[in-house]
Amino acid sequence: MNGLLIINKPKGWTSHDVVAKLRGLLGVRKIGHTGTLDPDATGVLCICIGKATKLADYLSEVDKEYRAIMKLGVITDTQDATGKVLNETVSFNITREDAEEAFRKFSGKIVQIPPMYSAIKVGGVPLYRLARKGKEIPRKPREVFIRDIKLLDFSVPLIKFDVTCSKGTYIRTLCADIGNYLGVGAHMWSLDRLRSGDYTLKDALNIEDVERLNKAGELESRIISMDEVIERKRF
Repeated sequence: MNGLLIINKPKGWTSHDVVAKLRGLLGVRKIGHTGTLDPDATGVLCICIGKATKLADYLSEVDKEYRAIMKLGVITDTQDATGKVLNETVSFNITREDAEEAFRKFSGKIVQIPPMYSAIKVGGVPLYRLARKGKEIPRKPREVFIRDIKLLDFSVPLIKFDVTCSKGTYIRTLCADIGNYLGVGAHMWSLDRLRSGDYTLKDALNIEDVERLNKAGELESRIISMDEVIERKRF
């Protein structure tokens, strides 16, 4: 079995959990994903199976599209809703115009400092492991590209928006940085990946769908062949 399977990752699962589940279901050893989603995030997770794992690095270079909700006024140590609250601003006056101006400020080429709670490795150790021990180490700033960012709903303290961005962009950090720019702080309240390259939620299967189709012997029809991936140049 070789090819690409698009999964709609459920909330509460790590990307590794999905890979492990599929490895057991499909009975394959070589399997991996093309871009980590945080456990609390949902949405498109591209899974490379068999020989298609050779395409994983190539497929990971694509732009991603997300729908996110940020919560103004609350700063957490993880930059998302799972973290410890470090600071809370109870009263503030942020308008929709303020938010739209901030979005314009964070469009195009920007620089991010990766969060401590991330899978980036330093000396072979993931940063999140160091963070859990209370350690904070310097991280090199990264240049990323925000191709498009659109405000969808403004209901203080929550702001819903869509963002299309380059590989390596941390939406958690984007929310935190926008909150800092607005002077009240913020964290990412929820995240859904809508697209990875040209693969969208319409292409994706839930874990339950995979189990059902696999049991019926029909899953093969939903696996995108390597030839098709390359021919369609969907990355």
